[in-house]
Amino acid sequence: MPTSLDFGEDYPEIRDAVRKICAPFDGTYWQKLEKTDSYPDEFVEALTKSGFLAVLIPEEFGGSGLPLRAASVVLEEIHATGGNAGACHAQMYIMGTLLRHGSEAQMKQYLPAIASGELRLQAFGVTEPTTGSDTTKLKTRAERDGDEYVVNGQKVWTSRALYSDLMLLLARTTPVDQVTSKTDGLSVFLVDMRAARGNGMEIRPIDAMVNHNTTEIYFDNLRIPASSLIGEEGRGFKYILDGMNAERTLVASECLGDARWFIETATRYANDRVVFGKPIGANQGVQFPIARAYAEMRAAELVLRRACALFDAGQPCGEDANMAKFLLSEASWHAGEACMQTHGGFGYACEYNVERKWRENRLYQIAPISSNLILAYLGQHVLGMPRSY
Repeated sequence: MPTSLDFGEDYPEIRDAVRKICAPFDGTYWQKLEKTDSYPDEFVEALTKSGFLAVLIPEEFGGSGLPLRAASVVLEEIHATGGNAGACHAQMYIMGTLLRHGSEAQMKQYLPAIASGELRLQAFGVTEPTTGSDTTKLKTRAERDGDEYVVNGQKVWTSRALYSDLMLLLARTTPVDQVTSKTDGLSVFLVDMRAARGNGMEIRPIDAMVNHNTTEIYFDNLRIPASSLIGEEGRGFKYILDGMNAERTLVASECLGDARWFIETATRYANDRVVFGKPIGANQGVQFPIARAYAEMRAAELVLRRACALFDAGQPCGEDANMAKFLLSEASWHAGEACMQTHGGFGYACEYNVERKWRENRLYQIAPISSNLILAYLGQHVLGMPRSY
């Protein structure tokens, strides 16, 4: 399938609609949530009713059936308005695994309810305390027992688990010492968390620097139906790669939105703030970091658009998805630094929202994959250098 790039403001109707939805959820709204460590239910409900959380679900199941690029635009605009899509973005990037590898019965059972908002698919159970990014070494086990699987283990940094009905869970079904390749023997399950909580699954919140409602999850002989398995047993690692490429591309879109917000906010303040008889933006020490961040952002945006185009065309996109996430996490952080420095002491004042966005954006150099691991991927898999780890 051929690919093409749109260099203008694509999906203008979606962008305009998202801006209108986000308008009532201003900085004051997000500040109040932080003070009470609360989940943005009203915001998520508004997005759900608008249909934007179902943008990737096929029309036959109640969604919009739009490409990944449309989802990218939705998340970009949320962040460009000063909001944060971390409360609901997982529903978009998890969707790829279910859509591409789920059975017809699973899609008919779950997708219409997810599209309508009756069910939330927000939790992605992959990371563990002792394995981190070394996914193939995860220790959570799922053992077949008749018409069920019995799950034991632990996950960490599983955000939104307390506010999700369903979880995509990666567990090992064949011990690593019994497989030819370490990526074999991992399986993906769609777990109904409503039935699991209190019956072998315990969720504990983790206090963190940002209000992302993240948790750790414990599995103690949790029994789930064998029908929870997505695709073939033992091929789960390959299935979640689709979700990981989508995840990195969509997180890069959020970084792009953050960079836009930082640059627009810094520019406005630099023009309005007068010190020593002139706007501080007239000083090159203030002006140049903002301009440099803008240049970085625009260059990185092109890689993001290419990643979306390749993904939507069904072509290999791992290189571009990783580069987009890396470059835009860097560009948005540099924009955040410029914005914070431009505001000076007022950057620390909560009412300006700069410090909140600054804290939130720092996460993207660590999660969902660290910048160093992306560099290692590019060095080994793209440039052909020896494996570094």
